Amino acid sequence: MASGKACALAACALLAATMSSAGAEEAAIQGQRPFACTPGPNALGVARVVQIDTDAGPRFGFQYKEQDFLADGEVVLTFDDGPLRAYTRPVLDALAAHCTRATFFLVGRMAVADPDMVKEYARRGHTIGTHTWSHANLSALSPQRAQAELELGFSAVQEALGKPLAPFFRFPYLRDSKGMIAYAQERRIGVFSIDVDSKDFRTRDGGTVHRRVMEGLARTKKGIILFHDIQPSTAHALPGLLSELKARGYRVVHLVPKAPAVTVAEFDAQARQAMERRRATAAANPLARRAVTWPVTEGAGAELGAEAQPAADKAQADGAARKTRRPPRPLARVRAKGEDWGGSLWSW
Repeated sequence: MASGKACALAACALLAATMSSAGAEEAAIQGQRPFACTPGPNALGVARVVQIDTDAGPRFGFQYKEQDFLADGEVVLTFDDGPLRAYTRPVLDALAAHCTRATFFLVGRMAVADPDMVKEYARRGHTIGTHTWSHANLSALSPQRAQAELELGFSAVQEALGKPLAPFFRFPYLRDSKGMIAYAQERRIGVFSIDVDSKDFRTRDGGTVHRRVMEGLARTKKGIILFHDIQPSTAHALPGLLSELKARGYRVVHLVPKAPAVTVAEFDAQARQAMERRRATAAANPLARRAVTWPVTEGAGAELGAEAQPAADKAQADGAARKTRRPPRPLARVRAKGEDWGGSLWSW
């Protein structure tokens, strides 16, 4: 099986698996049957599946350079911020046309806004991770509030999906912090940065997105590609881009978890309340738009690729033998004086 730099299995905190076994296990984690698709000669398909063991809290992408499991010509397709039905559905259709799979990092309150689309990601065989509850810049928050954003994101997406999801996480704006990296490791969550940035949020033109991705891959030769399935430019770009990836010999690697995420009961309860509130709103106004906006913390830029501030050298995650997975210790409820934490984030 092709691989990048040689590394010990424990140090890499991942297992390479055949598509049939890893895909079936991941489908079971997300409560779905394996997605059957036979790619034609011009379809990308999935070259291989890599099963990620997140027990040591591994980190991936240009910021960390800790894990290198991709060979030249291999790419991982990732999408942030969804779901947003108008653009998520054509993105899913483009991926299905190529019988290929991706990892989607969902925003919690976007997931609660459209749980049917969350289930659709899984039905089509994709891996579902999270991107916080409200797309907050965690590096600008207090530790307690940052942890709550992460936890409520996982609980909300799981509530929308109806089944456990992958312990995969991406920091909004790629803005991590030492404290939150340590927290993710304690929680046995894999953190995913990027290698190639489509910068689809900067344009509505699909051709521009297409060109940026291919130029990025010409430099990196491989890597984790960042898109946003809430962007019309990506919805327009994807059919042609996937065809060019195939024509140029790129191969898709699909990431799946070895074990599901473990959520926190306190935040599960808040997620259920949020879902109930959304159902009540929808029942009262069936034509309400399935759309949410999130506040962008002052000073936070768009998610950046290599031109972002240089990533500090980080210690490699400890690759000790896998411990028995255990529920996390409870967090103190995050509530500023006079503030309802769950309610204050909703703006339906």
